Amino acid sequence: MELVLEKDYYSIGETAKMFNVNTSLLRFWESQFDVIKPYKNKKGDRYFSKKDIMFIQKIYHLTKEKGYTLNGAKAALKQKDAGENWQEQVLPKLENIKERLINIYNNL
Repeated sequence: MELVLEKDYYSIGETAKMFNVNTSLLRFWESQFDVIKPYKNKKGDRYFSKKDIMFIQKIYHLTKEKGYTLNGAKAALKQKDAGENWQEQVLPKLENIKERLINIYNNL
């Protein structure tokens, strides 16, 4: 499912409709997954950012479509984050090595 997000923030009702789930499930996921951090106004109304919605989409996919348990989804999210962090660290180093190898080759 590909979401097109046109606004910066979405209410809990709007977000629930995107995934065809109850608002109570979103509140539960918020309590279970620390990556979901909606903005709350003075009345306590939740507004989910695009980043929150991307995490909700990942959680929805893992739990509803793939059948993961909550603990399994938490572990999968951590592994994915670790993988993304690894790429962020390694790719610049590889680019640097590539440039150095090209320079060595050009100087032969």
